[in-house]
Amino acid sequence: MVMNKLFVLIFCLLWFTPSLFCQTLKGIVLDHQTNLPIESASVYFDGTSIGTSTNSNGEFKIDIVQGVTSPLIISFIGYQKTIISNYESGKFYKILMSEDLNTLDEVVISADDGMPKELKLQHFRREFLGKTDNGNSCKILNESDLILRFNSKTNQLTASSKRPVQIRNENLKYLVSFDIQDFVIEYNYVDVLQKQFKINSVVYTGTSFYSDLDSVNTKRTLKKRDKTYEGSVLHFMRALYKKDLEKEGYQIFNEGFKVPAYKYIDIQPFENGKNMKVILSQKIVILYDKTRQSILGENKEGFLIDKYGNYAPIEKVLFGGDMGNQRIGDLLPFDYQLIDGN
Repeated sequence: MVMNKLFVLIFCLLWFTPSLFCQTLKGIVLDHQTNLPIESASVYFDGTSIGTSTNSNGEFKIDIVQGVTSPLIISFIGYQKTIISNYESGKFYKILMSEDLNTLDEVVISADDGMPKELKLQHFRREFLGKTDNGNSCKILNESDLILRFNSKTNQLTASSKRPVQIRNENLKYLVSFDIQDFVIEYNYVDVLQKQFKINSVVYTGTSFYSDLDSVNTKRTLKKRDKTYEGSVLHFMRALYKKDLEKEGYQIFNEGFKVPAYKYIDIQPFENGKNMKVILSQKIVILYDKTRQSILGENKEGFLIDKYGNYAPIEKVLFGGDMGNQRIGDLLPFDYQLIDGN
């Protein structure tokens, strides 16, 4: 039985940049030492379905979609990933990629750390993919690339991967490529022999790219995606920015009592007015669809949010309950509903 969970979902390096529309980024990707072009390098906006790959000359061009403020990611197996947070349309980018010289100690990886490999895999799948219908429909296609380690002194299970984790989401019909930066399950209690565990927190960071499994999405797929969007963190943040929480079906509670939606939530325009600063004077409970309950922790320092649902710093916004339990299997790309209006 797992109790007292506090989940933090962190997508690394999501910062606010000016919103752009119908503009294109162009560049070339080269090997840092040889200056030769790198063909088929992945170029994408983090957490979206907007991406491309370099041609035989190492060149790329990628459209900027209004509302997508994610950093630009350039990656290729065997090379260190390049991240560009502040990009400008009309500027030509010359990306010099260096080989990734970090080698892994296979002896340490294969050593017995007190938790069987299959048990570590079970915990990783459950806490990475999720336990909902969407999460259960997901399959990791390259589990052999995973490196899972259990530290009995700290009661932590960590994960890394030799390559981006490839996840097939059968329910939502996405292929998700997730490049793990950090993954940590912290346990309050561990008894490996009795297979009894109590999880305190789950934290994972990384970059991701979404692509459709089918060339044409069916009405059934689109309906499932819409259902997943409703009550998601992305939906909540967009409603919060517009001050449409009640209109979008959210109710706010504090200490067991329903309160006006913005009694403990202060929202004020920030700097250029395109973003809002949100301050939470107390912890609140968020109820959606009468049954889905989430917790949002107090945040007196505040965080920034834009009308598309992008917010930062993500690590300072702590969700528990329903929204805190949402995992990779329940996530939609940040550009959802921004391009095709699904």
